[in-house]
Amino acid sequence: MQDALQQFLKKSRLQKGIQAVQIEEVWEDLMGKTIARHTDQIGIVGATLHIVTTVAPLRNELLFQKQAIIQRINEKFGEEVIREVMVR
Repeated sequence: MQDALQQFLKKSRLQKGIQAVQIEEVWEDLMGKTIARHTDQIGIVGATLHIVTTVAPLRNELLFQKQAIIQRINEKFGEEVIREVMVR
């Protein structure tokens, strides 16, 4: 049953929405409490992770860590979910 549900989700448009919610849930584990606390918004559009923060030094740090963020998220999900990171 679980395999059938996973196959359905992979083929449907719901998969990205579910992954966006899951990223929000694991963001603190992936990036740490400080970054999570100062992240105002996070979401997925296509294969791009959009991160919004009003803290300029954090914005710069996230821009510097783009590849690491992509790698951590894709490893967490076991597939290529994110190809690009946009920080505002």
